[in-house]
Amino acid sequence: MGAHIWMAVAAGGAVGAVGRNAVSRAAMHFLGPNFPWGTLAVNVLGSFAMGFFIVWLAHREPASPALRAFLTVGLLGAFTTFSTFSLDAVTLYRDRTLMVAGVYVLASVILSVGGLFAGLAAGRQVL
Repeated sequence: MGAHIWMAVAAGGAVGAVGRNAVSRAAMHFLGPNFPWGTLAVNVLGSFAMGFFIVWLAHREPASPALRAFLTVGLLGAFTTFSTFSLDAVTLYRDRTLMVAGVYVLASVILSVGGLFAGLAAGRQVL
């Protein structure tokens, strides 16, 4: 991978991270802290944006690898990883079967939440 791809990912990541922070702060301000509205918002918006950009990039083929990396890995990867998860699930459903997509979705959710609990437990052991 060339240096220009790394720079595109880094630039997109910076923009995505700032965007996620802004949405999270706005959601907290307007909707309160009793529900993860910011996370829900960035996940839904990020998934929508991933779908939009994938179609847009497909119509621009051959799309610049740097532009693709900036938008998908950098920007949306930092804004939310849920957009990539959503794209993977839909692609599995489209290219394979509902069962394969369902196993991926269940495994992703269960293992991710399990990983969070394991990290919490490990952190508590260290502190």
